[in-house]
Amino acid sequence: MKDKEIKLLKGNEAVAHAAVRCGCDGYFGYPITPQSEILETLMELRPWETTGMVVLQAESEIGAINMVYGAAATGKAVMTSSSSPGISLMTEGFSYLAGAELPAVIVNVARGGPGLGTIQPGQSDYFLATKGGGHGDFNLIVLAPNSVQEMYDFVSDAFELAFRYRNPVLILSDGVIGQMMERVELTEPRPRRTDEQIVSELRSWAVTGKPEGAKRNVITSVQLDPLVQENVNHRLQAKYKQIREREVRYEAIDCEDADYVLVAYGCSARISRKTMEMASEAGHKVGLFRPITLFPFPYAQLDETCRKAQGFLCVELSAGQMIEDVRLAVGCRAQIEHFGRMGGVIHSPTEVYEALMAKVIK
Repeated sequence: MKDKEIKLLKGNEAVAHAAVRCGCDGYFGYPITPQSEILETLMELRPWETTGMVVLQAESEIGAINMVYGAAATGKAVMTSSSSPGISLMTEGFSYLAGAELPAVIVNVARGGPGLGTIQPGQSDYFLATKGGGHGDFNLIVLAPNSVQEMYDFVSDAFELAFRYRNPVLILSDGVIGQMMERVELTEPRPRRTDEQIVSELRSWAVTGKPEGAKRNVITSVQLDPLVQENVNHRLQAKYKQIREREVRYEAIDCEDADYVLVAYGCSARISRKTMEMASEAGHKVGLFRPITLFPFPYAQLDETCRKAQGFLCVELSAGQMIEDVRLAVGCRAQIEHFGRMGGVIHSPTEVYEALMAKVIK
């Protein structure tokens, strides 16, 4: 049995290693702090020499997302990454990808805003990620890692989901997870699919050339007949319904008997885990609920798992965005409060504990 390969990596570096090892065909991106190491690591790994993977620094974020669109149309497994202001520039492309039903992976290592903001971590891109992220009625599938290992693992997961549903998938990380270093267990490399495999597997929709006598595939998101466009939207909504039913992921720690529950994702979930331990030592029954898929959000799972809870504290590096989904899940049956820092300031476990005591437990 071959020994497992272990490396000490930053979260951003883990994304690059995962992309090469999971058979990604191409990465198109543009540097922006705090996610620049993704592109830098790919350049250091030089996968074009070993796997044939294309790595290209585009002229801008807008250029990068449109390169992703073009390559995805051919059935290739392609991705990009950026941080908050750069992601804003890409959102038109997200809508086009969703409208054309193309698989793609996007990584957002979020930072504080609005505007150019700061290069420090933030979680104020939640609305952008989960409520569409562009014009029109569409959804991105959104995965939220809270460790460097998950940054690595979710790249492969994201590609699997993207091709399963022919939909863009966003990995919503933050500057803490992107920059921190942890032990990562690397998987065995998977070969890229050959052009012949792509034609065989994706012939029904991908632009791979027109075999003699076959129907030509056309990739587009424009339908000038409103009734045709309405039918496209109905098909998309049916797909999102299926995703909501099948792809919910979450982690619940000591929630079933908890009197109070911390709800957090990403770096805030890691911080809240320590807060939960502090509260337990003080004699309070506190659980932690971590949504892993932000779309689909685990509404029913949060409500059912935390049925006994009298109060909830949503912990975010924002003014309060995920709290709206928590309110939809819990309704009026329990108290729901928010605690967050903004502008790149990171809350401490003690600050979260003090907020829990002041706002919820009292």
